[in-house]
Amino acid sequence: MNYSALSKALLLGCGWTLSSLAQATSLDVEQLSQNNYWLKLGHYLPATLSSYKSTVDSEAFFLAEKGKTSPQAELQATIDTLYQADEQLAQTARCEFPARYTWLESKQDRVAQLNCEELDTWREVLDPEGMTLVFPTAFMNNPSSMFGHSLLRIDAKDQTRHKELVAFAINFAAEPETQDNAALYAIKGLVGSYPGRFTVMPYYRKVREYNDIESRDIWEYKLKLNEQEVERVLLHLWEMQKAEFDYYFLDENCSYQLLGLLELAREDIQLVDQFPMHAIPSDTVEALSKAGLIEPPKYRESFGTRLLHQANEIDQNLFDAAVAAKQGEFPSPEQYSEEQRAAILEFAYEWLNFELYDLGLERDPTAKRLTELLYQRSRIKVDSPFSPVPQPEVSPEQGHASARAGLSYQYSDNYQDKATLEWRIAYHDLLDSQQGFIPGAKISFLDTQISVDEEGTSRFDRLYLIDAMALAPSNRVFDSLAWNARVGYDRMPNEGKLASRWFGQGGYGKAWGDAQSLHFYGLLSAEVSSGDLTDYQATFGAGVEAGVVMQVGDNHRLGLEGQYLALADSDADQNAKATASWHWSLSRNVALRSQVSYLHWGEEEVSAKFTGYIYF
Repeated sequence: MNYSALSKALLLGCGWTLSSLAQATSLDVEQLSQNNYWLKLGHYLPATLSSYKSTVDSEAFFLAEKGKTSPQAELQATIDTLYQADEQLAQTARCEFPARYTWLESKQDRVAQLNCEELDTWREVLDPEGMTLVFPTAFMNNPSSMFGHSLLRIDAKDQTRHKELVAFAINFAAEPETQDNAALYAIKGLVGSYPGRFTVMPYYRKVREYNDIESRDIWEYKLKLNEQEVERVLLHLWEMQKAEFDYYFLDENCSYQLLGLLELAREDIQLVDQFPMHAIPSDTVEALSKAGLIEPPKYRESFGTRLLHQANEIDQNLFDAAVAAKQGEFPSPEQYSEEQRAAILEFAYEWLNFELYDLGLERDPTAKRLTELLYQRSRIKVDSPFSPVPQPEVSPEQGHASARAGLSYQYSDNYQDKATLEWRIAYHDLLDSQQGFIPGAKISFLDTQISVDEEGTSRFDRLYLIDAMALAPSNRVFDSLAWNARVGYDRMPNEGKLASRWFGQGGYGKAWGDAQSLHFYGLLSAEVSSGDLTDYQATFGAGVEAGVVMQVGDNHRLGLEGQYLALADSDADQNAKATASWHWSLSRNVALRSQVSYLHWGEEEVSAKFTGYIYF
């Protein structure tokens, strides 16, 4: 290029820069700062003490000093930075905030020209065409995963079902800076003491963690987003490298933040404002479904689900042979047919592969045994004798809603009858409809009851901060422990009144049967109580807790549960309870429940209660 042409090019470039700067500075910042898309770019929500407040908690994400609480100040700082006279500094800023720059250019009827080497390389590696919302079901042994989890998979242009595992995933999670135990982890997670960040990682790592190690089924929902909408989401994800959030298990959690990210796909998508108090993963999937953003899900069963399915299909003789095959004693052709040998080897492989993760077996010798089982199976030229694992009829977002309110009338043998109002923030108990939930699991947060008796006296009857129970049935494959944990406030009969107490209770034991039909359990249990009931002295109790739950038809569940705890250092000698229940699901989110209860602390009480529930 000669000097004249070069001068002309430079003048044209300077002219474009000055022109774009002039147009940018002519934008109506005050009006544009209230634009819905700009508020989503900054993760702004209406606030009490200020007009808005961003859920992003790291200062590095904002360009203005008051950017966290002032969308207008942040927009002005963004325009000043992205359209500054120094083109090199402006270009660096545009590569740091490509979603903001792309949006501002669109507001000036221009297509953003990004020249960002690192961003281009990142997009080339991802090769994005679509996105899939991934929902691993609940994992009861981890407080942060009791409600399930959600993440996004980035689907590449040449992706097939067999290539999905090598795709990339977007995950948002708490990142503790200390090694806390499960109880402290749960408490800190409830009050937002952990930082939360977005990360991009290979999808197979999350499948191995959830599907294999934790044996959690996975549901995959293809999102109805075109390439341009996926591009908007990813440009904002690039901006989120400097963003850090306070992580709350109940509201500003993985599901909530992923909804905030997906809102950037289009200006008309509004998702997070539906969850002002709590965001349960299954509820957020339902929000996407109502917005018409997801396709029917695909089901990816876990190692444990597949193993249990095969265990239910294999007879005892072949089961015993599979136990031997795991140790290297392979079935002989003289003793078994080809179909039987195939069943033995396949089942032995699935079982040993499950134990590799579940029991933490030594990898090298176990891998050798797994390889030998595969080799032996490859020599038998017959199809698999096992049927495919059936997909559950009801996916998680089709189950009942997570919050519940109830209105009831309660008759008491020794005390006044009363009307009660119940409310539970989340999310499921053993008598609720099991469709879409983990069978045999109970997770209740902030289960509250107040009452008004015949004389108009109101009382605060109950507040269970957490009431969790996991009753995985033991069978010939799984030798599982059952457990429960309950912390809160209630009232017990004593000296002519229902006296109040704060308590904590927990137990370990076993469960048997089928959580979807007839299910029973027994636990060794212990508790500590204090309050008006115990004259504000710590009272300890220990004993047993047991119960049986039965599914009758599609809509009815019957339950019988009881406990006997012997009390120490107390005027009363026992804390005994027994309850018989019938739960009738009238529809997905409406139910009736009747209960007859027996309580014995200082004295006995028998009561009957009829409740109508609405889930929302």
